[in-house]
Amino acid sequence: MSESWLIALGLLLLMEGIGPALFPRQWRAAVSELSRQPDAMLRRIGGALVTAGAVIMYIFSR
Repeated sequence: MSESWLIALGLLLLMEGIGPALFPRQWRAAVSELSRQPDAMLRRIGGALVTAGAVIMYIFSR
């Protein structure tokens, strides 16, 4: 695994940890709300996040 991928993984973990570390009550409410969404909505959200991530990676890797 290259150093860039390890940096990206570290940044991902940092970003994922900010919500529960700083705002645990609001983070729990948001996760609870997401768990009530239908599968189709979660797929759309996931697809949008994957697309956004791929575009960002493409732009900054050039």
